Amino acid sequence: MKRILVVDDDPDFVEITRLVLTAKGYEVDTASDGNMALRKLRESPPDLVLLDVMMSSVLDGVHVAHAIEEDERLHGVPVIMVSSITGSPNADLFPTDEYLPIDSWLSKPVQPDALVKKVEALLGASSTG
Repeated sequence: MKRILVVDDDPDFVEITRLVLTAKGYEVDTASDGNMALRKLRESPPDLVLLDVMMSSVLDGVHVAHAIEEDERLHGVPVIMVSSITGSPNADLFPTDEYLPIDSWLSKPVQPDALVKKVEALLGASSTG
């Protein structure tokens, strides 16, 4: 069973995402901030990370994405960045001219079908893989 780490400080988003993904046969672990996410990633690397941009700091997710990229054990883990930052007052802080080590992007609110489609595109159509 493929394992996905959902990193977001919004408990409602985390719960809805967990329900959508477990219904499709994925195992879901969660973290509410970047530090917790990095700890969990290093303890047991998942098959994929869903990563929010804004958590304990405005660009917490960006820092986590770079840490994943720089860690030899985590380097190959696909990252889908999820955020509403483009429609927020913090949009001008987002590094549009900086390389982001992510594999895909979803804007909030995330449609369940779009989420599943992105996950399956990165992990393969079968969650039992």
